[in-house]
Amino acid sequence: MANSTEAQKPQNTKKNKKKGETLDTFYGAKIQNTEEIEYIQESAPKSSKGNGNSPQTHEEFESEMTKKMEAFWEEKLEIMQKKFTHLQNRCDETEKENQALKARIRQLEDNDRVKEQELIKQSQNTKKLEENIKYLTNKVTDLENRGRRDNLRIIGLPEKPEINTKLDMVIQDIIKENCPEILEQGGNTATDRVHRTPSTLNPQKTTPRNVIAKFQSSQTKEKILQEARKRQFRYKGMPIRVTQDLASSTLNDRKAWNMI
Repeated sequence: MANSTEAQKPQNTKKNKKKGETLDTFYGAKIQNTEEIEYIQESAPKSSKGNGNSPQTHEEFESEMTKKMEAFWEEKLEIMQKKFTHLQNRCDETEKENQALKARIRQLEDNDRVKEQELIKQSQNTKKLEENIKYLTNKVTDLENRGRRDNLRIIGLPEKPEINTKLDMVIQDIIKENCPEILEQGGNTATDRVHRTPSTLNPQKTTPRNVIAKFQSSQTKEKILQEARKRQFRYKGMPIRVTQDLASSTLNDRKAWNMI
């Protein structure tokens, strides 16, 4: 009997070894992640020595584990399907938002093109207006200069009450002193009006205001102007300057030209 028992031990060891290899192979083939390992460990068969029940067979354990694994993966699949559905909904919403943004961008681009065309038209209109303003300004300046063609501007005439009260007589004295030949030839030296410009005296300025004299005869005015270009005019020995009276814009243009 002892020999029989000893002979059976290697067989039992071989069976246990075979059973262990089968379980290891089963676990190695089925277990894929940590959650599955924990799930299997909780469901693994426990020893029934204490309660006297018969041990669970390998086939029953494998069948039970298969059902539990199917339930486990069904639950996981359901969760993944919910997540996938959520992601799909988010993708649909993102696509809708993307389409809305594209439509908005196209609208903004169209508006930008319209505004650019309007800006081009406004620039063209502005250019035309500037040309018209320049033309009208030149026209007004020309008309103003034409209205001043019989005027002479006397620069440097002293600011004295006895001079300011009788400027017309002062003009006649200037003609007698500087170009008496005009009087000898019987030229008309009469003036329509003579006045200071500007009309009010600026106390901060030390230079005298200019005198504007409008002659009745344009020929007499031209003769006086020609003589003034030839030599220095004087009034009672004081040097003065006689020039053509021009519009302020023309004078500014001439000053700018002389500075070049």
